[in-house]
Amino acid sequence: MNRAPIERPLLQIEGFSVRFGDRFAVRDLSLSIARGERVALVGESGSGKSVTALSILRLVDHARLSGRILLDGEDLLAKTEQEMRGLRGADVAMVFQEPMTALNPLFTIGKQIAESVRLHEGGRPEAARARGIELLRRTGIAEPERRIDSFPHQLSGGQRQRAMIAMALACRPRLLLADEPTTALDVTVRQQIVDLLIALQEQEAAERGMAVLLITHDLNLVRRFAQRVAVMEKGVLVETNTTEALFADPRHPYTQRLLDSEPRRSIAPLEKGARRVLDVQGLSVDYSTSAKGWRSLFGRSTFRAVHDVDFSLRRGETLGIAGESGSGKSTLAATVLGLQRPASGHVHIDGMPLSLLTTARSRRALYSRMQVVFQDPFGSLSPRMTVEQIVGEGLVMHRPEMGAEARRVRVAALLEEVGLPADAMPRYPHEFSGGQRQRIAIARALAVEPELLVLDEPTSALDVSIQQQVLALLVHLQKTRKLSYLLITHDLAVMRAVAHRVIVMKAGRVVETGDTLEVLHAPSHPYTRALLASSLLSPQAEPQA
Repeated sequence: MNRAPIERPLLQIEGFSVRFGDRFAVRDLSLSIARGERVALVGESGSGKSVTALSILRLVDHARLSGRILLDGEDLLAKTEQEMRGLRGADVAMVFQEPMTALNPLFTIGKQIAESVRLHEGGRPEAARARGIELLRRTGIAEPERRIDSFPHQLSGGQRQRAMIAMALACRPRLLLADEPTTALDVTVRQQIVDLLIALQEQEAAERGMAVLLITHDLNLVRRFAQRVAVMEKGVLVETNTTEALFADPRHPYTQRLLDSEPRRSIAPLEKGARRVLDVQGLSVDYSTSAKGWRSLFGRSTFRAVHDVDFSLRRGETLGIAGESGSGKSTLAATVLGLQRPASGHVHIDGMPLSLLTTARSRRALYSRMQVVFQDPFGSLSPRMTVEQIVGEGLVMHRPEMGAEARRVRVAALLEEVGLPADAMPRYPHEFSGGQRQRIAIARALAVEPELLVLDEPTSALDVSIQQQVLALLVHLQKTRKLSYLLITHDLAVMRAVAHRVIVMKAGRVVETGDTLEVLHAPSHPYTRALLASSLLSPQAEPQA
């Protein structure tokens, strides 16, 4: 009886390990990817997934690699550096997480695409430019004939990511590595990029058998994109299965913890008759911009970023503000914090108009009642200050009567409250994980005992399990301290988990507002429905804490 030959995998990783000194980043990894297959490699930061992807291209410095990485039967670890240069981009290409750091800011998009084409395929500059225009059109960039001459900073985040995908596909690789390709994007743009990658992969798979290895910690993205999932923990592959089977019946405890780490609704109920901490009435915000064309003869023009917004926030309540980049939500938050002057309207803090706080002393008193927690804890913490200095900085400014020893005791108590040991005080931010740094940022915000925290994408830079821990901490602090939160986010799963009410903004206007569950389960505005469709929000039970 004749048997059909078993097709060789496109990528075969066998007994692969990566070691930095005495520490293993990846240990004894074995994984295969078939032609035309979409595989997701999932795990938290430090799991070894990105190191694995970079090792396929031999882009890991100062590391000892062992085992075998076979691309169509050829061992990449046995190739010379010159051979790898010819392979990178041509046979294996990569799409990175942040296109602004991966694209050269000094060259146009067209020159960067043409460089890859001419390096691997040769040909005339005119042919390379035509190929670039074709690729930009395929990736959905409008007016590709014009955009090909744009520099990276002249494109939006979604356009830059599309341009990077076009560059990756320029030489029609057999394997595409996508390292967190949608993390920095809004939900609607994220869905567009996912749909684009699926469409392009299916087309290239039909013609050339192109496969995709997706590196991510976004489980909703995995569910939408991948046909098969491999899960890594601390450098070890712990489980692999089809996407449907893995989500339906995860076998390994780590996989189970990952799937259970999606934000779950847990809110502190409002006290009856809770007073209003914040009132915003008829708020509009303008920016002065350079006029274009003949209008420049008459000076600068005005752009209205926020249009006639009204809302209130009560003690112990979380109000979520959702919307894409450019919707006005961050401008609204900056105005509430007194960092942006409104064109019209009023902001009242505990009944006191923000406009009357004109002296330095009155503003200091206000800022002791309002604090902010930023998206990137590493960028918002001074690398030259110890944790004790960072957390105690607000006390030095707002509680000058407090002595050094009392301040030290207070900092230790704050660190304990956010789940960090007191021995963290003499250390520096770089010595902590992302989740620990966010806890430090929260402790700093709590130091002056504020009533209102503005949370600007507080968990978007964190892994799913760490995200759940930080959200649980915020809910606990709200329950114990009766804090009010103004939550700025484009992550509707986070919004659903912790917000009592939600405001949806589009182009500076409030298009929908109401109870969070009512808005998310039965949205009335088309834009809200589009956001929900793009968010890949998974269904879950809704316990009311």
